[in-house]
Amino acid sequence: LFANLFFAEVIAGVNAVIEESDMDLTLVLAASDRGRNRLARILQSRGAAGVMLLALRENDPLSKVAEEGGVPVVHGGRSLDGSPQWYVDADNRGGARQATEYLISTGRTRIATVTGPLDMHVGVSRYLGFREAMALAKLSDERVAHGDFSEASGAAAMAQLLDEHPDLDAVLVASDAMAAGALTLLKERGKVVPDDVAVVGFNDILTARHTQPALTTVRQPIVALGREMTRMLLALIRGEHPTPLILPTELVIRDSA
Repeated sequence: LFANLFFAEVIAGVNAVIEESDMDLTLVLAASDRGRNRLARILQSRGAAGVMLLALRENDPLSKVAEEGGVPVVHGGRSLDGSPQWYVDADNRGGARQATEYLISTGRTRIATVTGPLDMHVGVSRYLGFREAMALAKLSDERVAHGDFSEASGAAAMAQLLDEHPDLDAVLVASDAMAAGALTLLKERGKVVPDDVAVVGFNDILTARHTQPALTTVRQPIVALGREMTRMLLALIRGEHPTPLILPTELVIRDSA
């Protein structure tokens, strides 16, 4: 978990609010049946006053386990069917659109994208933001490869894009980890960033400041995401009725684009 800087920052935000309350935090890694069963046991034993869920894919059984637990549930991000009643999310669509518009404003016209998983709202939203900006500029949005938010998948997707579209001059990558992989692959292929190919990531995790070149990216307030999820959950536990929250994003221009 903590090898993934995004999740580490979310947990930092969660912990900052928990420390100010009289609650304790139990972290459950529930990507497997074993993890889901552990969460179910905690809920069945009334060992939790509420649940926060993060990074769920469409039709993830974990959501049903949590919702049947009889306690408030707050989601980090939305689902594709719009089912969560309470969630905190970032403006992923708007952030991706702004990043693409920035690339277009610098004269790039053969822009590709590496998406995140398209069975996740965050992956779809960032892809749609890219497509909206390209359509508005009357540019082709067909240069597309898909990743899973990992560095390795970013490198593989970048290789695919170069093989299929050797003339591309920019790429919007749906996470900084994938963008780091893309930068490594571009260097291996002899491409100079940003002269030959401009690269923009998404999230602004610590990695973005230390890539070569430093990564232009869309900053989402990751620590704030964790804080606001926790505040929302505590409000629900107190019997209050908070509303879903969308956090703004910000384009951070560095050296890669």
